[in-house]
Amino acid sequence: QVQLVESGGGLVQAGGSRQLSCAASGRTFSNYNVGWFRQAPGKEREFVAGIGWVGNNRRYADSVKDRFTISRDNAKNTVYLQMNSLKPEDTAVYYCAADGPFKSLKSIRNEYDYWGQGTQVTVSS
Repeated sequence: QVQLVESGGGLVQAGGSRQLSCAASGRTFSNYNVGWFRQAPGKEREFVAGIGWVGNNRRYADSVKDRFTISRDNAKNTVYLQMNSLKPEDTAVYYCAADGPFKSLKSIRNEYDYWGQGTQVTVSS
């Protein structure tokens, strides 16, 4: 019973930065893993980054490692994705997803139970 709403997408020039937010309803959010996925036209939805429900367990796709940072603020029921050094290849609809409760952190989209509507990120060259 988690509802997710993404925000923060938009148009950004290559090399720029953008921060996405994933706001969740309910207090069970704190016990859920939260992942960011993205889907570009003609491509499958792919894992970008994830953060565990406890501790500081984080996971990143190789394509975004060292450029993107995922964090969460359970008091605000929000997960963030800070995106730096953006490339045109990062252009996609970015989705927030939740997996849980009390699950191990996964990077497979089918393992996530709840999804937001997505927010478009377009990186121009």
